[in-house]
Amino acid sequence: MGSLGEGYVHHQGCDHIFFIGFLGAGKSTLARNLGRLFCRGYVDTDRLVERNFGKCVCDIFEQDGEEAFRDAETEVLRSLKGRKSLLVSCGGGIVERPGNAQLMHEMGKVVYLDGDLEDSLKKIRHTEGRPDLGCCMKDTKACYERRRPLYEKTADYTLDIHNKSFQEVADAAVQLLWEKGLL
Repeated sequence: MGSLGEGYVHHQGCDHIFFIGFLGAGKSTLARNLGRLFCRGYVDTDRLVERNFGKCVCDIFEQDGEEAFRDAETEVLRSLKGRKSLLVSCGGGIVERPGNAQLMHEMGKVVYLDGDLEDSLKKIRHTEGRPDLGCCMKDTKACYERRRPLYEKTADYTLDIHNKSFQEVADAAVQLLWEKGLL
C-alpha cells in the first residue's frame, strides 16, 4: 500500500476483503453497500457460481449435488486472483473446504460476521433459496454448529452482529476496515 494523498490509499496486488458467516448474516448487503460507498467492486460467490452453471444454487444442489457446487465455489475463488480490491460476499458454506480458507488468505483479509442462528433465521426472507437450511430446524442447527468454529478459525477479524441493526453492523465494519487500512 502506498499513499496517494491525504485520505486516499493505493492498494498493490490482490487485496480483497472476504465476508464470511452463516446464512442471513448480511454479507451480500454489506459487500454491496460498502462497495458503493467506497467505489470498490463487489462480488457474491454464490451468484458467480450460479452464473457459471446457468441455474440457481438450489437447482445446482438438487441436480448436480453439493460436491459439484463446492468445486465450482473453489474455482470462483481462484478466479478472483487476477482482480484487485474486491469486497467479496462468500456463501455460508465456503469454509467447509480448508483450501478455500487458504485461497482467501492468499488474496486478502477475511471478516467474519458473527451472529447467532436465531438472528440469521429472522433475516432470511426466502428459505426456499437456501439449500443449506435442510428440511428441519435440527439440520439447520447442526449446520450452524459445524460451521461456527470454521468461521472463527478462518477469520482475520470478527464483527459481532448479535442483536445489531444492519446500519450498526455497517458502521462497525467501516470503522474496523478503515482502522486496519483496508478501505
